[in-house]
Amino acid sequence: MIEFLEAIRDFTETGGQVLLVIGLLIFVMWLLILERAMYLMVWHKQAKKEAVAMWTARTDRSSWFAEQVRQKTISQLTMRLNGSIPIIQSLVALCPLLGLMGTVTGMIEVFDVMAIAGSGNARSMASGVSKATIPTMAGMVGALSGVFAATWLTRMVKSERTHLEDALIIQR
Repeated sequence: MIEFLEAIRDFTETGGQVLLVIGLLIFVMWLLILERAMYLMVWHKQAKKEAVAMWTARTDRSSWFAEQVRQKTISQLTMRLNGSIPIIQSLVALCPLLGLMGTVTGMIEVFDVMAIAGSGNARSMASGVSKATIPTMAGMVGALSGVFAATWLTRMVKSERTHLEDALIIQR
């Protein structure tokens, strides 16, 4: 366990301070993704059962008012389903931008070394180059994983909305 923590510390030192921000951002993003997945798998089923039970208990399922009640129920459940998906999508978009910021700060370090040393010694510039590439990689990995998860969540929300619309049938 101690070696694992030392490896993480060494990795964050190599990537600079921006890497810590990217790591925190990815952690929060995945907490929100897991919360949405849990909601879809567990809590939404109960809310859907209650909505369908409320709809089937209605005697009037054919009037204009019944259609409005149906639309309200579908809209409320869809809003609950979407929950933090826009926040997740925003965090996905921020990951590569923070990676780019890490690239810029790393390159600034490279230029500082070049200014101090007065030459383009590759050994002295290596630290800055790694500080430039590691945050970029971390930002891209975080964004890619988040894109796949956000796409899956969005597809599941659309599917659940369709199932809900099919379950709440208007009688003509």
